[in-house]
Amino acid sequence: MNDLVKKLKITCPIIQGGMGNVSHVPLAAAVSDAGGLGTIGAGTLSQEKIKEMIQSLQSETSHPFAVNIPLTVHPESEQVLEIVKAAKVPAVTLSAGNPVEYIPDLKNNGIKVLCVVSNKRQAEKAEQGGADILVAEGYEAAGINAEEEQTTFTLIPQIAAAANIPIVAAGGVGNGSGLLAALSLGAQGVQLGTRLIATKEAQVHSSYKQAICEADSNATTIVGRPFQQIRRLLRTPYAAYLLEQQESNNWSKEEFLNKTDEDHHLIGAIEGKLTEGHVNAGQVSALIDDIPAVSDLFNRMMEEAKTRHHFLSSYL
Repeated sequence: MNDLVKKLKITCPIIQGGMGNVSHVPLAAAVSDAGGLGTIGAGTLSQEKIKEMIQSLQSETSHPFAVNIPLTVHPESEQVLEIVKAAKVPAVTLSAGNPVEYIPDLKNNGIKVLCVVSNKRQAEKAEQGGADILVAEGYEAAGINAEEEQTTFTLIPQIAAAANIPIVAAGGVGNGSGLLAALSLGAQGVQLGTRLIATKEAQVHSSYKQAICEADSNATTIVGRPFQQIRRLLRTPYAAYLLEQQESNNWSKEEFLNKTDEDHHLIGAIEGKLTEGHVNAGQVSALIDDIPAVSDLFNRMMEEAKTRHHFLSSYL
């Protein structure tokens, strides 16, 4: 048992990414019940909806869970912080903004704080600010990414060498071999996003899940570079439309943001209209070809990691 699982009071070193609009209660409950850290994604949800989801998750599982708050994305992030304190949630993941000013108050309320970082400087500042855990995310990951576009394989060792608190590797992980690789690079666990979309408990449209299962190595693409809004999407007709418009210089940054807002995400991910809305997906999509239950996925990952570790020991 390592420091990550001890701090979070979980039994499996896997946490759920805070995926806005698609981190619903049934999926978060399944992750927590399987021994990981389930996560509700606040995204841009209303305060009332967030309260409702927290209460529902508290009734669905007796195990620890987290709420992800994207600080500069949610229009009322400070009010959401008050909600999680009042609800006494076990953990909070802070992303998409500077978390430092919010960490002490959360910790004073008995909440474990995980901070998503994309470079060594951010990691050092988060740790100095009191973060309990760092989630280091490479640009293989789905959705909004950092401008540095560092890969997980190079990012984790940099942060592991500088940090004195547990690190979670995010981006490009979806099986036991990826888990073992992350541990060998200095992480104490992994964060899953895209891999959890393709599970039975995920409350997204079946066409989204199927598209991930059919993905190959060229199935994702980056949009938003001209606007400093790096986002990795599944390569769908709508993603092709976004690329065509940005490459033709037809849009301003505001128009691009309008066409990649939460409404268009819902159209793609929940309604399954892949010609009218976008869906996020990481490069790990190329490794996914089934839709298991979360508990089966976690058991398989842990067994594969152990088997690979035993096998690799003969190489050294």
